[in-house]
This record gives sequence, structure tokens and C-alpha cells, in this order.
Amino acid sequence: MFGWFSQVFALTAFSVQTIWQRKGSTAAALFGIAGVVAVLVGVLSIAEGFRRAMSASGMPDTALILRSGADTEMMSGLSRETTRIIADTEGIARDGDGALASAELFVIINLPKRSTGTDANVPLRGIEPTAFGVRSDVELVKGRPFEWGKNEVIVGVGAEREFRGLELGGSIPVGRERWNVVGIFSANGGIGESEIWTDAGVLQPAYRRGSSFQAVYAKLENPDAFQTFKDRLTTDPRVNVKVVRQTEYYQAQSTAVTQLITGLGTLIAGLMGIGAVFGALNTMYSAVSSRTREIATLRALGFGGGAIVFSVLGEALVIALVGGALGAGAAYLAFDGFRTATMNWQSFSQVAFAFDVTPALLLRGIFYAALIGLVGGLFPAIRAARMPIASALRES
Repeated sequence: MFGWFSQVFALTAFSVQTIWQRKGSTAAALFGIAGVVAVLVGVLSIAEGFRRAMSASGMPDTALILRSGADTEMMSGLSRETTRIIADTEGIARDGDGALASAELFVIINLPKRSTGTDANVPLRGIEPTAFGVRSDVELVKGRPFEWGKNEVIVGVGAEREFRGLELGGSIPVGRERWNVVGIFSANGGIGESEIWTDAGVLQPAYRRGSSFQAVYAKLENPDAFQTFKDRLTTDPRVNVKVVRQTEYYQAQSTAVTQLITGLGTLIAGLMGIGAVFGALNTMYSAVSSRTREIATLRALGFGGGAIVFSVLGEALVIALVGGALGAGAAYLAFDGFRTATMNWQSFSQVAFAFDVTPALLLRGIFYAALIGLVGGLFPAIRAARMPIASALRES
């Protein structure tokens, strides 16, 4: 057994040392695999970035209350009386100003994108003063807060980057008037950074919503008390509501987009991977053909067929891993942190986010490269091991 491993090690080391003697075919396979990995990691980083933006939006101690049967804020509707009953429910955290429960209005406005000038749906959220206590991750980074009762807005940093008119000092059309942008805020990279916020009391008449709201965000005294709080509300005959954790709500919203992107990315990488396999096959067949007499001589000297197979596979694996590492590195440099916006099909509004090339994605890409290399090297390796010694030695 020790002798067999020695043969494999010696042959593999020798094969790897001769890789660059076949520069043309080796480079073609290497860069083909690198391209596949770069595309795979790049596309999947879109899904990962979108998922991260949605997951960063939720807090485990925050409950979202919608009308019963509604899956999104757009489909929900709550009366002022209902929001007051919710705020008075036991289990909600309180501060000096009362319950940390914010009744909110969610509408969509059209604004042009900075990159293309085409109109896109941007969420405009009307909030109550308690919203900043419920969302402890929100921080004003430029300007000042809007004044309650005035046509003023503050804008998430992601929305400011993506859409025209949202820079500090700018103005946007809301209803029949233009409202001034007085502040820019961050929200820990979450979906809130894609939104525009204003006073719900001012937004309601602008869209003729009367005293209605669409959701209530409530901070609980204890995350573990969620089920008790939910039971209190859903069994209260005065209201007809649905209660979900904020984390679960945003996780559900990210599912459709991430599954679509992941599916398309995997399909594209799979099709490209087939081409890369053929490139690896060509490279390794060329390597075997150029070393026919050398392989036959080794066989005649007592090297086993298994050692020959593993040496050829080892060579293919080295090429694949180098290509995979190059592709993963290129994807990281090109895509990580790249900012864009896409449609959230649950709310039909734009979500600004950054591509996220995670270590797990890089390892996945390199693993895929290794798989391509092993598949591409398998048949040439078997051919090398089965080559008749006598006829191979006669080849010039």
C-alpha cells in the first residue's frame, strides 16, 4: 500500500510539473473554468445580497400586525381604533412616552432611477413618532429629522443612491405637491434604507386615506413572549388581525426573488460548466497523447494503472482549482459590495442592496471547479491506464 501511494505521489508531482509544457490547451481550460466560477459566484451573490438586506431588516423582538388574511402591507388595512387597541395590548414594550407601537401607512410613488432615468416604484412610508423607538437600528447620517405636520421626508441611504431627487435638499412629487428631502438615514443595511419616511398624519390626506393605516410595528417586552402576544390579539373579538414576527415577514418576502436568482444562476453555470468539462477533456486528452510513450514506459517499469489514473486526475484537479481560485477572486473583486436595486415582487417596490460575495459562495465556486476538473479528467485518465504497453512504446 505504501508503495502504491508513493507511485501516485511521484507521478502526480511529475504531471503537475509538466502542465505548462502544454500552455495553449492548459490556459483554455483554466480560463474556461475561471469564467464559469466567476459567473456562478457573481449571480449567486445577487441572491445573497438581497437575502442579507431582507434579513437585516427584521428584529426578533418586533411584531408586525396586519389585517387578517393579508400577506403584505400593500394588502392590509387597519382603522385608527384597531391600532389603538393593538397599542394597549399587554406585552408591548413601553418608554416614557407610552407603548412602542407605530401605526404606519405604506404607499408607492414613481421616481426616475439615476442610472437609466426610467421610472421605478419607490416605497413611501408614513410613520408615527414611536417608529424610531421600535426601529432602534435607524440612524440619521445627514441632515435633520422631518418636522411633524410638514411636507418633509427623510430618505434611506440606498434610495438616495438609486433614485433622482432624493439627495439632501432635493424634492419629490407626493400627491399634488412637492415635498422636501431634509435628512438621510441608515438602517443597518436593511430594507428600510430603500424607503422614504414621512409623517403618517401628513401622508394620509395626501392620498385620501382618512385615518386608516396598513400595519402596526410593535416592539415586545421579550422576544420569547411573541406567541403569548399573538394569542392575545388574535383572540380579541374587537380586532381581526394577523400577527407575525418581523424577521419571518421579511424572510418570506425574500424567498421568491432569491429562489428565482439562485435557479437562474445555477442553470447558467450548469450550461457553462458543460462547456468547461469539454475544455478539460480536450486538455487532458492532449496531455495523455503527448505522453503516450512516457506513460507506457512507466507501466513497463511497474507503475500500476491506478497510479496512472490518479496522476492524470491530479493534474486535472490542479488546473481546475487554479482556475476556480482565479474565477472566485475575480468575482469577489468585481461584485462584492456592488450596489443596485431590484423589484420586491411581494410589495412591487424597489429594494436597494449590495451584492454579497460570502466565503461560502467562494468555496462553492471552487468546489464546482474541482468537480469540473475531475469529470473532465476521468476519461483521459482511464484511457491512459488502459493503453497497451507494447503499441504505446512503438509510437514516435
